[in-house]
Amino acid sequence: MGTNGSTMLKPLRQGLPPLDPAAVSSAASCALPPRYEAVREARRFTRGTLDQWDVGDRFDDICLVVSELVTNALRHTLPGDPGTDPSAAVRLHLMRWTERLVCAVRDPSHETPVPHTSEDYVAESGRGLFLIESFSDSWGWHPLAGTLSGKVVWAMFRLPPVD
Repeated sequence: MGTNGSTMLKPLRQGLPPLDPAAVSSAASCALPPRYEAVREARRFTRGTLDQWDVGDRFDDICLVVSELVTNALRHTLPGDPGTDPSAAVRLHLMRWTERLVCAVRDPSHETPVPHTSEDYVAESGRGLFLIESFSDSWGWHPLAGTLSGKVVWAMFRLPPVD
């Protein structure tokens, strides 16, 4: 399911926070099918990757944010009948720098991610960006251009220095 290496990240660099992409120490990526069961697959992939990277105390926060990023991508991009159209695919990218980790989810939607107001946080749905903002150190999004259509939504986590 996953792909290791930075070659998958080249098209996403335009949408990432200002970190040197050449300094990525580890990267992993996986395509997710256009169905809600993909959230479980994304968590499993993230858990396995983070185990290899030994991210310490940010583990639970990162897994929660990945779940929300993927859920949002699927919620706003799944057509009534997804079929096998590759443009409906959602892709999860995990990138680790020495003291930072970025989770980025690419999807074919052109919808702008809009956080709900603070009054909406108790709603049954619609609080994904609120959780992403609460558990990550920063987040953002960027429309994709060129051969990829859609957008990338990312969340960044600061990691403790490696001793």
